[in-house]
Amino acid sequence: MLILRNFSRRKLRGWLTILGILIGIAAVVALISVAQGLQDSIAGQFEKMGTNKIIIMPGGGGAFFGAFAGQGLTEKDLDVVKKSEGVDVATEMFFRMGKIKFKDETKTTYIIGFPSEDKEGMEIIISMQGFDAEKGRQIRAGDRYKATVGYRYWSGDNAIFDKNVGLRDTINIEGKDFEVVGLIKRIGNPEDDAQIYIPVDTAREIFDEPDEVTYIYAQVKDGYTPDKVAENIKKDLRDSRDEKKGEETFSVQTFEQLMAQVSQVLGVVGSVLVIIALISLLVGGIGIMNTMYTSVLERTREIGIMKAVGAKNSQIMWLFVLESGFYGIIGGLMGIALGFSMGKAGELAAAAAGYPNLMAAFPLWLILGSLFFAFLVGAISGMAPARAAARLRPVQALRYE
Repeated sequence: MLILRNFSRRKLRGWLTILGILIGIAAVVALISVAQGLQDSIAGQFEKMGTNKIIIMPGGGGAFFGAFAGQGLTEKDLDVVKKSEGVDVATEMFFRMGKIKFKDETKTTYIIGFPSEDKEGMEIIISMQGFDAEKGRQIRAGDRYKATVGYRYWSGDNAIFDKNVGLRDTINIEGKDFEVVGLIKRIGNPEDDAQIYIPVDTAREIFDEPDEVTYIYAQVKDGYTPDKVAENIKKDLRDSRDEKKGEETFSVQTFEQLMAQVSQVLGVVGSVLVIIALISLLVGGIGIMNTMYTSVLERTREIGIMKAVGAKNSQIMWLFVLESGFYGIIGGLMGIALGFSMGKAGELAAAAAGYPNLMAAFPLWLILGSLFFAFLVGAISGMAPARAAARLRPVQALRYE
């Protein structure tokens, strides 16, 4: 009650003090919730793809740069992977940036070549990437100049062309006419939703790359571990390409390794963002310390009276510590509410920008941890003023004007 009474007597100063903690906690909650949501979304995508998958890429730059490496993969490499011990199914994917024309408009986007003659391979790629047809059908064996188109071509949502592409429409890809046989459902980001899918042999033909493979995907047999099979593939490819260990012009990674790399990058980014947010909390803590020092000066006679009637130094100290902790808790509660709103606003903004899979996450540990941390910052900030109050001598305090 004494804490509430003192707060009500100094409302303006109290709310200004709380504001510093509020902003810091709001920033922490919002940033961590978005980072956690992004990590959960990526983890969900990898789980959907399955952890028994392996990806083979050209070059040593990893998944983001392998497709643009100087020495690519070939059909021969695919045959080697298929024969590696522990590989159940191996398939290929080929893609290039290409020009597409519909009606009187021409755009540039990724053209994806699917292994339409390989039923098992098609099933693996579709299940991993989510390239499911919402209307019409997928490319299948025997198709040559047939195509399926991403969500942004037919939905009108952030559309590629002024007019929507429909089933049985004709689109021109690199000078060749293709009939649209399928409309792919929304994947969740603008780049994937702007892709065109055609048979892999046709894709290599129109880009004049008769033997090139962009990625090779392998599925591990039951009873084998992905790490062991990945090592088998590396050894077989080194032997086939006559390359030494450590000097490979290709990269073999399990999906668990890819997920660990992505999580590590997100963890570093999240840590940097949280450190930036903690700076504002530090400023808030300094504000509480300043307020409590001022409060000690204003209440010196009150402290003297409490000591004169028997209050102990420890009781005086805890009174001021709890009062500063009170500022922290109030700022923490309001900061959590504001941070929740900011996180949800970021989620809605991402959805409006074409990233509906990015969902802000608010686990219980984040809420309780933020509240405890806000109290801790407040209490620690008030520790020095509390000690100063506890050390006042009763006679000096009563004489203070």
